[in-house]
Amino acid sequence: MAIMFGETGMRTRTSSYQALKNGSSPNPPLLCAETTVAISRSFSQDKMWLNGKEQSMDNPRIQNCLREIRRRVRKRKTLEENSTEQEDLLNCHIHICSKNNFPTAAGLASSAAGYACLVFTLGKLFGVDGDLSEIARQGSGSACRSMYGGFVQWCTGDEENGTDSVAQQVASEKHWPSLRILILVVSNQKKGTSSSQGMQQSVRTSELLKFRSEKVIPRQVNDITQAIKEKDFSKFAEITMKDSNQLHAICQDTFPPIKYMNDTSWGIVELVHKYNSFCGETKVAYTFDAGPNACLYLLEPCVPEVISLIRYCFPSSSDGKHFITGLPVQSVALSQELIQGLQFTPCPDGLQYIIHTQVGSGPELVDEQMLDANGLPKTKCT
Repeated sequence: MAIMFGETGMRTRTSSYQALKNGSSPNPPLLCAETTVAISRSFSQDKMWLNGKEQSMDNPRIQNCLREIRRRVRKRKTLEENSTEQEDLLNCHIHICSKNNFPTAAGLASSAAGYACLVFTLGKLFGVDGDLSEIARQGSGSACRSMYGGFVQWCTGDEENGTDSVAQQVASEKHWPSLRILILVVSNQKKGTSSSQGMQQSVRTSELLKFRSEKVIPRQVNDITQAIKEKDFSKFAEITMKDSNQLHAICQDTFPPIKYMNDTSWGIVELVHKYNSFCGETKVAYTFDAGPNACLYLLEPCVPEVISLIRYCFPSSSDGKHFITGLPVQSVALSQELIQGLQFTPCPDGLQYIIHTQVGSGPELVDEQMLDANGLPKTKCT
């Protein structure tokens, strides 16, 4: 927390695909969103910057989050001694500065991380207690899960107004320390159809989505929760891959159909299944969100061979030290038996880079501010 230009400001950080941060390290997580929020009587209007570029504050999702935070503060203000001061601050304009250290709007949960970070920051700034995941959900549905670390479930809830559709932690980030994650960045470009637009379109037109929500999801949630608690990787992997496949089947069942995965994405799917078949057991699982980029789950002992295999199957013309980032990994030589057994045709430059990470913690406070004493980004906007 920091006091700024006579008013107040706050900066926090939260993760996407939950990159674990060592508490003693000053470095940011491998994938994260960072947000600074400040309010001041000197501000003439609300403003927001994302990754160095000013954004419109007319976005209804941002306004929903701000409105609900302010509502909760006003609801309790009469019980506090400083309620007059807080009411004054609530009427002041707000400046928001946020950034991601991974591609935005590319199917890597940037909205989830960003809105969770924003809501957590606002909550700390105004001293709002209680479960904030319901507010984060109003910005981005999956943002409610990013309000917690580790493994998190988004609960459907029973209330028609959605107030009990919140997140709850299934297991902490320390529960399964050997689980690793490889993010295969196929494209860092903004996708053509946003996640919210795509979901709204699917809800209107996809019969498969109706069947999934009524018949499949309740069973899958119970099964994967049990797999996580028991650290049953084979079961966890199978459910994860089938769920991903069904999500993109729904995209195809939507009218008109939506295409998030590309040829490289399907090449990754093919490689994972061939590798698991060659090994005689499930060692790697894939999942794709609303985008072409893959998230692979595997256990720590498998990482060196799998990364070496990915580099062989998706060779990069700029395969230097920046091609693989994140947690350190030791490369190994692939056997000819494996290469010949897979019968996979290499796809040069199919990947932009790889991020090696693991399950991580939820939002946290950090000290450094991204806004200067005038409430403007310290990094020049473009």
